[in-house]
Amino acid sequence: MAKIASLPSVAQTAKAIFPKLGLSRQAPNAGAFWGEWGGAGEVLVKHSPIDGSVLGRVQQANAADYERAVQAAQKAFLAWRDLPAPKRGEVISCYGNALRGLKRELGQLVSLEAGKILAEGEGEVQEMIDICDYAVGLSRQLFGLTIASERAGHRMMETWQPLGIVGIISAFNFPVAVWAWNSALAAVCGDTTIWKPSEKTPLTAIACIKIAEKVCRECGVDPAIFALVIGDGPTIGELMTNDRRVPLVSATGSSRMGQRVGEVVAKRFGRTLLELGGNNAIIVAPSADLQLAKRAILFGAVGTAGQRCTSTRRIIVHESIKDKLVKSLVKAYRQLPIGDPLQATTLVGPLIDAASLAGMQAAIAAAKKSGGRVRVGGQVLRDEKFGAGHYVAPCIIEAQNDWAVVQHETFAPILYVLSYRTLDEAIALQNGVPQGLSSAIFTTDLREAETFLSARGSDCGIANVNIGTSGAEIGGACGGEKETGGGRESGSDAWRAYMRRQTVTVNYSNALPLAQGIKFGD
Repeated sequence: MAKIASLPSVAQTAKAIFPKLGLSRQAPNAGAFWGEWGGAGEVLVKHSPIDGSVLGRVQQANAADYERAVQAAQKAFLAWRDLPAPKRGEVISCYGNALRGLKRELGQLVSLEAGKILAEGEGEVQEMIDICDYAVGLSRQLFGLTIASERAGHRMMETWQPLGIVGIISAFNFPVAVWAWNSALAAVCGDTTIWKPSEKTPLTAIACIKIAEKVCRECGVDPAIFALVIGDGPTIGELMTNDRRVPLVSATGSSRMGQRVGEVVAKRFGRTLLELGGNNAIIVAPSADLQLAKRAILFGAVGTAGQRCTSTRRIIVHESIKDKLVKSLVKAYRQLPIGDPLQATTLVGPLIDAASLAGMQAAIAAAKKSGGRVRVGGQVLRDEKFGAGHYVAPCIIEAQNDWAVVQHETFAPILYVLSYRTLDEAIALQNGVPQGLSSAIFTTDLREAETFLSARGSDCGIANVNIGTSGAEIGGACGGEKETGGGRESGSDAWRAYMRRQTVTVNYSNALPLAQGIKFGD
C-alpha cells in the first residue's frame, strides 16, 4: 500500500497567502476584469481538492461582463499595437519580476486550488517567469524576410503585424502557465488578451491578473490588455468562440472541447491554436538504461496525479525486459508518498474533483472487463485525515493497445503496459492512437533512436530520446498532431500564430513591370 502523508490545514495556508495575492476568503472575488473589476454572474464556490474545504468564492462573469471586457481589450489594442515591440517587452519583463517576488505564494495557491505538489506548483510559476524572459528577448526578434524580386527596381519583404484580441481558454491542470505561454507572446506581438480560465481553478487566474494589473498601472499602460472573464463554457466560452472581434482563440483542454472550439471559430473564418489531449507512450528497448527509464516513467505517469496533457499513459516494453521493469515499477508505486501536496515529501497529490476520481474508477473497470491485469494500485484512498479530498493510488495495468479504454485519454494516474518484439511493432503501437502529443524512447542503440526520430518514427509533436514524455522546456514549442489539435504554444516560432503575415513590395523605379513577364498595353 502506498504511504499516506498527513494533511495540515488548508485554511492556515490560504490565510497566509491570500492577502499577498489580493484575494479574499470570505467575500466573493470579482471574476471579470476589463481595466476594472466586476462580475454579475453566479457565485462560484471553489473547494480545495486537498481536503474538500471551501477555498474561496468567485462572482463569475455574465454576458454583459464579457462584452465590457471585449470592448476594453479592443480599445486597449489600438494603443498597445503602436507601442514599439521592445517597449512592450519591458512591460512583460516587469511582470516576470513581479512573479519572482510572489513565486512562493502563487505556487502555494496552485497547490491549494489544483492539488499539485508544491514543487510542481512553484515550477509552474517558474514556467511563467521563463516565458516572460523568453518573450522579452523575442520582442527584439520579430523578424520578417527580405525576398529577391524578379522585377528591377523593386524590393519585396515579409513583415509581421499585431493581430488583435487573443482569446485564451485554459484548463485546470496548468492553471497559470498556459495563460502565460499565450499572453506573454501575444503581448510582445502587440495583441491584447481575454482569458477564460477553467472554473475549477478560478482563484489562480484572479491572482495572475491582479499582478498584471499592478504592473500595467506602474508601467503606464492600459491594464485591459490582460482582460479576464470567469464563467462556464456554454456562456462565456460560446460568446468568445463566436465573436468575430477575437481573431484567434487559443484553447487548451480535451479533444472534445477543442473540436467544438475549432468548428465554431472556423465557421467565422477565425484562427485557432489547439493544444488538446495526449495518449503518450514511452518505448523501452532492450538496451535501455532501466534505472533512467524507471525514473522517467514514474514522474511521467504519477506527476500531477496523472493530470498532465503530457503524462505517460502507456509504456511499450520489449518482451525480454518487460517482467523486470514492471516488477521494479510495482515496487516503486507501493512506496509513493501520497497526500498533502504542500508537504515536501509528498510526490502525489489529489485528483482535481470527484468526477475525475469516478472517471479513473470507470477506466479501471473497463480495462478489467477487457481482460486487463491490475498489477498495483487503483484504489480510492479513504481516511479521516483526507477529509473530502480526492486521493487515489496510481495504477499499473497490463493491457492491449486496441482496447477502447487504452485508446482514450483518462486524465488520471493509470499506466498501461504493452509489450513488443520489433522496433517497427513498437512504433506502430506508439502511433496507433488518435492522439499525437508526446512520445519517448529509452535506448542506447543509435539506430533505434534515429529511426524513432525519423519520418517513419514517432508521429507526435514531441519526440524524446532517453527523456520522458513530460516536462518540456520553454524554448521548444509545445503541441501535437491528430486529435491533439496541431497547435503550438510557448517557444520556437510559436509567436507567428499571434501575428498576421504581410507581404510587401516597394517599387522604387519609374516603371511598372508586371510579374512573370506579363505585358499589358504599352
